[in-house]
Amino acid sequence: MKKLLFVLTILLTIPALAQENSNRSIVNVTGEGVVKVEPDEVLIKSRIEHEGNSAAEVKRQNDEVVDKVIKYLKSQNIDEKDIKTEYVNLNKRYDYNDKTYSYVANQAISISLRDLKDYEKIMKGLLENGLNRIDGIQFKSSEMERYEKEARKLAVLDAQNRARELAQPLGQDIGKAVSISEMDYNSFQPVYRMDEAVEMSAAKGSQQTIAPGELEIKIKVNVGFELK
Repeated sequence: MKKLLFVLTILLTIPALAQENSNRSIVNVTGEGVVKVEPDEVLIKSRIEHEGNSAAEVKRQNDEVVDKVIKYLKSQNIDEKDIKTEYVNLNKRYDYNDKTYSYVANQAISISLRDLKDYEKIMKGLLENGLNRIDGIQFKSSEMERYEKEARKLAVLDAQNRARELAQPLGQDIGKAVSISEMDYNSFQPVYRMDEAVEMSAAKGSQQTIAPGELEIKIKVNVGFELK
């Protein structure tokens, strides 16, 4: 009999709690946290490309340069994990004007430099060893995780302030957070394209050819607060 009464008590309590929750007013806001830091790493998006009338010849030329480039990077104490082949292509190309075929071989390699001061020297060495395309560079931070946590905290506090600003004109306040979710965020600079003039200037000497500026780490969160 006691067990039956206990079950009945639970069954009667659940609808009451559900009704209480359904009557609860929620303020949903989006908060944004931004942290600006000075980058200390750079990702170089490079490509080695050759074109000619023989598929075997253009592949051989490309493979020779790739071998030289990788050996050069290793000689500069670049870790193997920081040298990554993105793709390897060998394509047949048709020229509609001349009605002729040619072959294009290319291999994309991404290179992570853990010290920005090595950029000019490494870039010069890459070009001297036959690398003929720079598709872009992306600045990064070695402490990205720490800065993302900081930006996430700022985003939550920003959401709390926004919710209070919405409630105060109504003479109300917010209570505890009842839901929170992280939205898409952008925590890196866009990849910068480099034209041939910049590439060649990097090969000429030790002059500075990049300006890293600031790296902006931005995180957004969506938070629901009780409205009191």
